[in-house]
Amino acid sequence: MSEERAGFAVELPVFAGPFRVLADLLLEQKIDVCDVPIAVVTERFLEHARETDGWSLEEATWFLAVCAILLELKVGRLMPRHEAVDEEDLIGVSPDLAYARSLELAAFRRVTAWLAERIERETLYVPRLAGPPPEFAHLYPDVLEKVTAQDLARIAAAALRPPPVLDLSHVTPIRYTMAEALRAVREHLQRRRAARFRDLVADCEERIQVVVRFLALLELYREGTVELRQAETFGEIEVVWEGAA
Repeated sequence: MSEERAGFAVELPVFAGPFRVLADLLLEQKIDVCDVPIAVVTERFLEHARETDGWSLEEATWFLAVCAILLELKVGRLMPRHEAVDEEDLIGVSPDLAYARSLELAAFRRVTAWLAERIERETLYVPRLAGPPPEFAHLYPDVLEKVTAQDLARIAAAALRPPPVLDLSHVTPIRYTMAEALRAVREHLQRRRAARFRDLVADCEERIQVVVRFLALLELYREGTVELRQAETFGEIEVVWEGAA
């Protein structure tokens, strides 16, 4: 170690001395990396660099390399780690898990026995690997004998034809949103403080608007902004505004 590097020392609650010694202790895990504030060490090094005349680029490169390693170790320590639960511990405290484990092992044993039987049975079959003799090769039909260029063009056109456009004419487009329904119901009730549901949907032109207004009313009821009253089944729904004016 050069005299310049030896001159750079740090003073921390867990260590006081040359930085190179501190780095060796951290890499050997003799000091917890989480106890070393790298920001403080960096500031001390910058002060040392400003105070030292003629400090070398090698010293700065060595310092940055060691700090990068220490920072990686620190991040690795701070990140949460996945701890695998010991299966033996779980089985030891739960008879249900032990029973389920025994059923799984029994199933594996049955499957293993079945596979071994199938493998042994398959060894009795010997496939024919030889092709037809040359004298009989002319008896096999040519599958492309009657295929013309027009046939290939027709097949290619059918394969490359774009899929038909999906007809969505039967789907009702969304022309009325929940936000609009909530705004309309709030404005109506804030003016009158109470109203019937029939009055809240009097200006609706389509059935979908009535449905969305009803959903908006349920949302306000869930928030506690309105109170709903219905004297009888399928009767008029009375809505009372409970929110702020």
